Amino acid sequence: MSLADLTATELLANYRDGSLSPVEVLEDVLARIEELEPRLCATYALDPSAARVAARDSEGRWRSGSARALDGVPATVKENIATRGTPVPQGTAATKLVPATEDAPAAARLREAGAVIVCKTTMPEYGMLSSGVSTFHPLTRNPWDLSKTAGGSSAGAAAAAAAGYGPVHLGTDIGGSIRLPAGWCGVVGLKPTHGRVAVGNPYPGRAIGPLTRTAADAALALTVISGYDPRDHTSLPPASDNFGAEVAGLRVALLLDAGVGLPVDPEVSAAVSSAAAVLEKGDAIVEPIEPIITRGMLDGLDSFWRVRSAADIAALPEERRAKVLPQIREWVSTAGELSGFDVFHGYSQMGAMASAVGAVFRSYDVILSPVAPITAFPAELAYPTDDPSRPFEHIAFTVPYNMSQHPATTVNVGWSSSGLPIGAQVAVPHHQDLKALALAAYLDTERREWPNP
Repeated sequence: MSLADLTATELLANYRDGSLSPVEVLEDVLARIEELEPRLCATYALDPSAARVAARDSEGRWRSGSARALDGVPATVKENIATRGTPVPQGTAATKLVPATEDAPAAARLREAGAVIVCKTTMPEYGMLSSGVSTFHPLTRNPWDLSKTAGGSSAGAAAAAAAGYGPVHLGTDIGGSIRLPAGWCGVVGLKPTHGRVAVGNPYPGRAIGPLTRTAADAALALTVISGYDPRDHTSLPPASDNFGAEVAGLRVALLLDAGVGLPVDPEVSAAVSSAAAVLEKGDAIVEPIEPIITRGMLDGLDSFWRVRSAADIAALPEERRAKVLPQIREWVSTAGELSGFDVFHGYSQMGAMASAVGAVFRSYDVILSPVAPITAFPAELAYPTDDPSRPFEHIAFTVPYNMSQHPATTVNVGWSSSGLPIGAQVAVPHHQDLKALALAAYLDTERREWPNP
């Protein structure tokens, strides 16, 4: 196995006993990036020189006995999470490139913990697509099948995690943007309880979380990046639960039909059902449930975000507005047809989603579902529907937990007949982030040994 494929927990153990150095691990990661990046296109602002300096500094701390929580662990950060000195284009050529003046809270926590930030990772246009389509970044592709999307909007983070660009990757999620690409790339992706990780620029639904190859690494990363930050009035103290879960007696709601959006592929349904059977074998109580959200809720969400995005684009100078991805411009072109009452109603539907999720958790400890109704779709498509008027038909399993602020994580539970990963989503009550990851780890023990892309 290449050093680039070692997990964060494995790396730290090897650093501790002196059998590996952060310097040699980084060189293996950089070699992996050099080998695969021309095809994957997952990185932005790759800076080998700065990473090598950080790795040497980390090596020195290990030798002096002053190592930190993630010292020497290679990591990447999604491009919309600011890092000092690097512009934040938000995936679009319409953004004026101005270097960030400081690290966003999550990036700062990584640095403080000694992680070696290798690069930023790509995202699609304004983060409003579940693909890697961007007018600024090259098209990001799925390591398992280069003709397929890596997902989005944490496109580069998921591709980098699956391809072995180091073990820890940070993404953002406002409707599924961590979990969808994680599911399609076969990695673990956690959208934590909202506020658990300070965002810095909070907005309804927005969260930051880790994408990793194992649940244990995601738990480790979460403990490092979580906690209060005065730049984010919604931020919370660090997680206080433990990385563990008792499966016996667990009340599991099995959601195989979102009730809205694209139909669930039979292979996806079968894989998630097999994960439910694993929990049942461990004496969990699994019961099928009816859909949580409605067509009206999803359409209301669309109305609100359409107007919100239209306002952002309208504020751009005309020459920059013309650079926005045509599919996004087409999507927002109908925003003027919506009345103030329509927009208010749309906003209220986000609260309706939250209430609907909360009602399920009054009876169940866990909600198990697909991450997405389909496996990864063609990389060149902005949306799986290829229709800007129907952009959210694939997020009905993920977006409710953004609105309700519950933690939800992904775990690979199978493979399609064409060899694509199939992810299950594990959602749990507020503040039980590490429990969600522990359940993902439990399910992961039934998965076959990880193959190389």
